[in-house]
Amino acid sequence: MGKLGLVLEGGGMRGAYTAGCLAWMIKNNIVTDYGIGISMGALHLCTYLLKDTKMLHITSVDYMSNENIIGIRPLLREGRYVGYNYVFEELLKKDLHYDVRPIREQNLGMEIGLYDMDECKTVYFNSQDLDDDLQMVKAACVLPIAGNIQNFKGKEYLDGGITVMIPIERAIEQGCDKNIVIVTKPEGYVRKAAGAFMRWFMKANYPTRPKMVYDYTHRHENYNRQMGIIADEVEKGRAVLIRPSQTIPVKRFSGDPENLQKLYDLGMADMEAKREEIFKLIGRE
Repeated sequence: MGKLGLVLEGGGMRGAYTAGCLAWMIKNNIVTDYGIGISMGALHLCTYLLKDTKMLHITSVDYMSNENIIGIRPLLREGRYVGYNYVFEELLKKDLHYDVRPIREQNLGMEIGLYDMDECKTVYFNSQDLDDDLQMVKAACVLPIAGNIQNFKGKEYLDGGITVMIPIERAIEQGCDKNIVIVTKPEGYVRKAAGAFMRWFMKANYPTRPKMVYDYTHRHENYNRQMGIIADEVEKGRAVLIRPSQTIPVKRFSGDPENLQKLYDLGMADMEAKREEIFKLIGRE
């Protein structure tokens, strides 16, 4: 039968596309043996495992344009451009009562990548590491500069996408010989090297973290290598790659409600267009 994996890139607000894709999977009763998420993909992976289509829409469309999440307000409240504390402590925990206990209690096959600030590499945690305060998922989502370094289990972490943007290699290492891979960039996208200003800005913000700065400013190399592996897996019939078929003006940190909805709907439409390919991969008629 093989082992079916689900591989999710991050993308911030572009994660509305991922959420639409996952809502389609839930509605079509597609269950994977293993899932792995990076950055915003970590949160959406948990919601997929909870089989909560309503929550997928709320967290990717309804709440994403909230002015407390990105911009001046979080800068004043949290000292950073993105209000990660507001998202996880106010919206998810208090307003939405987001609960990961079912994932932990059922010991579902999943992992989330976090960048270990001491070891300077992306490490992985599974369902048994999920905490009720959502600190693990929060740490997975926090990008350098955009948010503050997070503490989890006595160590410091940031977004695993610093080195692993699309965790296809980890899924293969975990025995997945078939993978559904969802990315948030359209065909033809090539990630470029960090510019001179970003390199300077990272060094200025993290003067005692040279290895992390290096990893972040060279992550285009990992991204392009990972996309190469995915292309090879697709060619060999071991993966299906889902990516936006249209360009909708939503960026990592900017997107209005109308375009977020369009991106979510596009995710569902692109999955439907790949129905036959997906069903062939998973062995369903």
